[in-house]
Amino acid sequence: MQRPTLRQLEYFVALAEHLNFRAAAEACYVTQPAISGQLAQLEGQLGLRLFERDQRQVRLTPAGEALLPRARAMLADADAFGETAHALGAPLTGPLRLGVIPTIGPYLLPRVLPALRKDFPELQLFLREDLTSRLVAALDAGELDVLLLAVDVDLGDLESLPLFSDPFVLAVPAGDTLAGCEGVGLESLAGRDVLLLEEGHCLRDQIVPLCATSGADESSGFRGTSLGTISQMVASGLGVTLLPELALERELAGAHGLATAEFGPEGPSRSIGLAWRKSSPRAEEFRALGEAIARAYMAS
Repeated sequence: MQRPTLRQLEYFVALAEHLNFRAAAEACYVTQPAISGQLAQLEGQLGLRLFERDQRQVRLTPAGEALLPRARAMLADADAFGETAHALGAPLTGPLRLGVIPTIGPYLLPRVLPALRKDFPELQLFLREDLTSRLVAALDAGELDVLLLAVDVDLGDLESLPLFSDPFVLAVPAGDTLAGCEGVGLESLAGRDVLLLEEGHCLRDQIVPLCATSGADESSGFRGTSLGTISQMVASGLGVTLLPELALERELAGAHGLATAEFGPEGPSRSIGLAWRKSSPRAEEFRALGEAIARAYMAS
């Protein structure tokens, strides 16, 4: 039997994920006839139908479902081959696909990117901002190389490297009795309406248990899409929230009427770090990148 090509496997996986020839072609940057032709060749070589096709729908056959995990694994191995070859050259040169969550990216990257460009002038960063679950899925699929996110949440079977602790502060309207206070406890949230991000944000998942412990109530009438929106709502007197210290300078500058109260030394926080696949041959590069990010953050 003739050996399948990586291109055929790539097109097979793309169509299996999209179940639409046009979407699969766009994802692979080729034409629909190219996808159809390569898949017809693959099916002929295998002597199997991988897809059911009609004018309305594309479906995986049982054979296609059985072979899909193997195809993904073979593509991942091919990517790892290229990554190993790259790692044998100069570290942190060439392209690096970095995923970052929205509660970190806008606040940390402007503070560290200039230093990274200086330290690693040949590094080409390609950034993707998204929620943790989708970034982890993209990393597992080989679409990203490393993630910058909160690492004290469930990241599955990923290798992680904590870089620094990011304490939470209590954000309140400027006229609140707690505005400007230091050493407040979580009990100060009792009975208050807390504004939170919408489902899917790991920051929300970290704060919800704190609200439950302190007797606070999540505001039922609002869920924010960004920390900026929530900060504006707090400044308008609609409730309070917990902000990561990393975001504080920017949000205080952008939301007139926003004030803060600081928790004590044992107050809540999150851990910011990098995460990557355990099988990645670039682990040492990622550790060097993490050290550079932490160093640049501490100096900023």
